[in-house]
Amino acid sequence: MKNFEYAAPRTEAQVVELLSAAPGRTEILAGGTDLVGLMKKMIVTPELVVNIMNVDSLKVIDQDEDGSVVIGAAVTLDEVLAHPYLGNYPAITDAILGISSMQLQSQGTLGGEVCQRPRCWFFRNGDPLLDQGQVSSGDNRFHAILGNQGPAKFVNSSRISPALIALDAQLRVVGPGEGDEQFLQIEDLFRVPRHAEQRELVLEPNQLVTHVILPSLESRHNATYEVRHGVGPDYPLAAAAAALELDDSGLVQDARVVLGQVAPTPWFSKEAGVALRGRMVNEQTAEMAGVAAVNAATPLSENEYKVQLAKVAVKRAILRAAGFETGGF
Repeated sequence: MKNFEYAAPRTEAQVVELLSAAPGRTEILAGGTDLVGLMKKMIVTPELVVNIMNVDSLKVIDQDEDGSVVIGAAVTLDEVLAHPYLGNYPAITDAILGISSMQLQSQGTLGGEVCQRPRCWFFRNGDPLLDQGQVSSGDNRFHAILGNQGPAKFVNSSRISPALIALDAQLRVVGPGEGDEQFLQIEDLFRVPRHAEQRELVLEPNQLVTHVILPSLESRHNATYEVRHGVGPDYPLAAAAAALELDDSGLVQDARVVLGQVAPTPWFSKEAGVALRGRMVNEQTAEMAGVAAVNAATPLSENEYKVQLAKVAVKRAILRAAGFETGGF
């Protein structure tokens, strides 16, 4: 690991002041479950590491007057899991429970989980993140089947972001200047990098995600489903989150379906939502939505199996959101 300076500010303004505008010079440390490994392998080599875990405003869960839930970026995953305000957001708690590691749940933070770097094994072993032939001609079993036409063939690693996007969550972002503040729809945080200087998030190096804002919900019609190797902390092979609005007769008025682990960004499938609207949720309609979600898939040489798994993840996320039993993984 390269030598670095360390700072532990106590306010959001102090964090922003410490962050450099130059890419790679500073990195933000929260739980450290991602950053420490990247630094040990010299994949990132910051000159300054800024620990945000002493910033009190980032460690709270509040409910606004309109019923929306505001979660600080430095809140740990087990705190999110246990909090009573999250009762109507099972898509989020499903995703956290899927991590199946007490250590990762207690150490990892919500902001860190959303902003983590890709788990592509070529990238984690020191190769460029964007494909220069090593992915196309190599072991690409766990790589993208959607949105992979360019050099970005990795998958977004966040397990919670599909649920947050399905729930129409927002992010509060501060920086780069003192007093600068903006609110982003969470799907707008992610981008597909086109060259080596771009990261997977639209944030500038001196911007900070401070809070996740969940809209008020009157129902629990949302869920996450992951297809995994087995019980354990390994990342899923494919995943999906679904949030449904149902009328009194059970017809789908609106549906937001987002796939995970299948594309360089969480994959918001408008096609799956269209397949559900105006219909009752049952095995057949959920199956139709799954087919629609992967209709544009372009698998690589060794990951065609993920098309079927993604289809199953969508189907079961929809059924689970509507209250049906879906069995095990």
